[in-house]
Amino acid sequence: MKVRADIAVLIREGHTNASIAHRLGCDRSTVSRAREALRLPPADRLSRLYLEAVPTGRVRDWRPADGRMPTSPAQQRANRERLMAALRNPAA
Repeated sequence: MKVRADIAVLIREGHTNASIAHRLGCDRSTVSRAREALRLPPADRLSRLYLEAVPTGRVRDWRPADGRMPTSPAQQRANRERLMAALRNPAA
């Protein structure tokens, strides 16, 4: 069976068969057959949440586009203090 690319992308993102069918305007059985052809297990909303969530509240495998991780609140505070000190003392 040839699987439509748009269905395969949504399946791999973890969407349910019903949500994929609704988004693409096709039947749920079409999505189900595509899932079987790709040998992927059925998805439901709860399992998708469990797959994405980690105890810290961050999404698993998330990386910013530029590759740099965000600074901690302590580092942000230190950066802000250095900036304010530099603005107060222009003799640099």
